[in-house]
Amino acid sequence: MNITNIANKLFFASRQKHIITQYENDAEGLQQRVFKRLIENGQLTEYGKNHHFNTIQHYEDFANNVPVNTYEELKGFIDRMRHGESNVLWPGTVKWYAKSSGTTNDKSKFIPVSSDGLKRIHYAGGSDSVALYFYNNPNSRLFDGKSLILGGSHSPNYNLPHSLVGDLSAILIENINPLVNLMRVPNKETALISDFEVKRDKIARETMNKNVVSISGVPSWMLSVLVRILEISGKKYLDEVWPNLEVFFHGGISFLPYRSQYLSLIRSDRMHYMETYNASEGFFGIQNDLNDHSMLLMIDYDVFYEFIPMDEIEKENPQVVPLSGVEIGKNYAMIISTSCGLWRYMIGDTVSFTSLKPYKFVITGRTKYFINAFGEELIMDNAEKALAYVCEKTHSEVLEYSAAPVFMDNQGKCRHQWLIEFSHEPEDLNEFAKLLDTKLQELNSDYEAKRFHDITLQHLEIIKARKNLFNDWLKSKGKLGGQHKVPRLSNNRKNIEEMLNMN
Repeated sequence: MNITNIANKLFFASRQKHIITQYENDAEGLQQRVFKRLIENGQLTEYGKNHHFNTIQHYEDFANNVPVNTYEELKGFIDRMRHGESNVLWPGTVKWYAKSSGTTNDKSKFIPVSSDGLKRIHYAGGSDSVALYFYNNPNSRLFDGKSLILGGSHSPNYNLPHSLVGDLSAILIENINPLVNLMRVPNKETALISDFEVKRDKIARETMNKNVVSISGVPSWMLSVLVRILEISGKKYLDEVWPNLEVFFHGGISFLPYRSQYLSLIRSDRMHYMETYNASEGFFGIQNDLNDHSMLLMIDYDVFYEFIPMDEIEKENPQVVPLSGVEIGKNYAMIISTSCGLWRYMIGDTVSFTSLKPYKFVITGRTKYFINAFGEELIMDNAEKALAYVCEKTHSEVLEYSAAPVFMDNQGKCRHQWLIEFSHEPEDLNEFAKLLDTKLQELNSDYEAKRFHDITLQHLEIIKARKNLFNDWLKSKGKLGGQHKVPRLSNNRKNIEEMLNMN
C-alpha cells in the first residue's frame, strides 16, 4: 500500500462518506446547524447586538433583522477591525484580510479572514478537494510527489503586529500546516514574492526538476508559469518535465477558455482537471464528478447561503430565498453569512443550480460582469460557452478577452466590441466573428431578439489584441498575478477604452 492510500484511509475516507450521504439526504439540516452556530457567535459582536441576534430563532427572524449588504455597507466595520478593534463583526480580533478586486468607490476590498474562517471554510475546502479527488481516483499517487501551489503576496496591515493584508492564497500559505509545507513547492520565500514576473521565473527554475504531481491555482496565472517552465527546459510538453503530473485543482476564473491550451501542453491520459469555487470571501464549491462540470455546494462549512433571483436584483425589495427555496436552471445572485463576519453579504457572483439532491451548481458570471446595454442580457456563461465552441470549430485558442458595448450612433447603430488575445489565431477572423455571433444567438434568446434583422444590435466586432496586452493592462493597475482577473464583460467602455489605448 502506497503513502497516498494510507493517507486516504486515515484522513479522508470518513469525510468522503459524510459528503456523499449527508449532502444528499440532510442538506437543510446541515445548513440549519451552520445557521445556529453563526447566530450564536454573532450575538457576541457589536453587529449582532445592533441587529438583535439574541432574538433570532428562525431564518425569517434573520431575514427581517439583518439587511442584505454589499462591501460598502460593511466597509466601516471592517476598517475598524483592521485597526485592531475586537468583537465588531466576529468575536475576537481578526488579524488577516484578503485583498480583493475593488468596488465602485475603492480600488480594493479587504475581506476579513478569521481564525474560524481559515479552519472551517478555507482549509476545509482544500481538504475536501483532496478527499473528493481521491474518491474519484482511487489509484492516485498524490502524496508521492510535490504539489505546486501558486499564490500571491501579502504585506503588513496598518503595521499591527502579526496582522497581514494580501491575496487570500498568500494568507493561506502563511498559515498552512507545516506538514503540508513539506509537500508543496515553491519554497515560501518564492511563493510570496510580490512581483509576478520575477516570481514566475523563480518558480519555473525552482520546480522544473521536482517530482510535481499536482498543480493548484488560477488557470491564467498558472498557464503563464507553465509556459515559462517549457521555455527554460526546452521541452514541448509539460508531461516531459513532470511525467507523474496527475491533477490541476483550478479556480478563481472559468477554466473553459483555457482548457484547450492545457490539453495541448499536457498529453497524459492520466491528467485530471478539478474545478473549485474558492474566493476571498470563502470556499463554496468542489467538482465532485469529473464528468460533470457543475460543482457540489459545500453546505456544512461556516457559510449560510441565500439567493436573489437575477430578475429581482434591480428591485428595491428583491425576493431573497434560502437554499431550500432555489430552483434548477434559474440564475441567482449569491448571498453569504460566514464566520469571517460577512453578514448577508452579496458576493457578486451569479450561479445556476443543476441539481437539488445534492445541491450542485455552475457559476454563470458576476452581478457586475455582463452586457445589458440594449436589453440583450449577455452573461459570462454565454460568452465562454460560445468562445469554446468557436475555438473548437476554427482550431484556434483564446488566451484572454474582454467585451463591451459600442453605444448607438446618430443612425441608431450599436454593437458589441470584443478585444481578444489569441494564443493560436483563427485562419479567418471574420469567420470567427460570424460563428461567435451565431452561437451567442443560439445560447441567449434576448441577444437573438436584439440581433433580429440587425434592427437593434448590429453584428459584433472583434479587435485582435497584441501579445501581452491584458497582462500589461493588469500590471498598469498593480494587479498582475495572484487572484486578479481580466474583466470579461463590462456594461460600460471604461476598461476596454484603456486597453485599446494600450493595444
